[in-house]
Amino acid sequence: MLSDPFKFKAPDFGKLRLYGFSEEGEEFVLRTPLAEVQFVLTVRVKRDGTVKTELTDPLIGEPYTLHLVEDAAGEFVGQVRGEYEAALQRISECCFDREVFKSAVTKELIARVREKYGDEPEYLWEKFPDNAIWRRKDNQKWYGAVLTVAREKVGLSGEGNAEILDVRADPAEIDLLVDNVKIFRGWHMNKKHWIALPLDGSVCMEEIENFLEESWHIAGGKR
Repeated sequence: MLSDPFKFKAPDFGKLRLYGFSEEGEEFVLRTPLAEVQFVLTVRVKRDGTVKTELTDPLIGEPYTLHLVEDAAGEFVGQVRGEYEAALQRISECCFDREVFKSAVTKELIARVREKYGDEPEYLWEKFPDNAIWRRKDNQKWYGAVLTVAREKVGLSGEGNAEILDVRADPAEIDLLVDNVKIFRGWHMNKKHWIALPLDGSVCMEEIENFLEESWHIAGGKR
C-alpha cells in the first residue's frame, strides 16, 4: 500500500503559495507534470488540511488509477507509482509542518512547555507515531508523556481516541488525586508513580501546568 506523506502534518499555506499552488475557491491547487511518465498530477489542499490527488493522462484526458491498486504490477505502473510518491513526498517536506496532535489543549501545552522548559516532544516509537515524551535535560528522566489512546481504555466516556498527559506524582498522594473523572492512574506507566490527565478541556490549563511542574521537579529528584 502507498504510504501517506501527509499523515500527522498540517499545511503551511504560505509555503504552498511559494511552491506554486494557486487558490481556487476554498482549495489550494497545484498541477504539475510527471516528466518520465508524461502524466499530470493535480494536488488539492483544503483549508482543513485534507489532501486529494489525481493523475491524468493528457493524451486522452482521463484519470489514471492503477498506481493506487495494491495488486497492480508491471514496469510502467511501478514507474508511475514511484514518480507519484516522490512528488507527494517533496510537497510534504516543503509545504507541510509536523502536527501529530489535534487537541487545542495539547497544542497549547506543547507551546507552553517549549517556552518554559525549552523542550520539544520526542517521538520515540515508530509503531506509535502519535505518542511523545518530554524529558529533563540534566538527567534525561521523563517528566511528561502525551499519548493517544482509546477513550474506553483510560476510563473516559465516549468513543474514539483521546489525547492524555501522563505525569509523575507523589505516590503518597495518588490515591487522593485519582477520581476517574478528571484524573486517572497513569497509562502504560507505573500506576504508583504516574497519573493521567485528559487533554480535552476537562482539566484547566493551570491545573495541567501545575501537575507538569510537579512532575518536572520529581523527575529531578527534588520537590
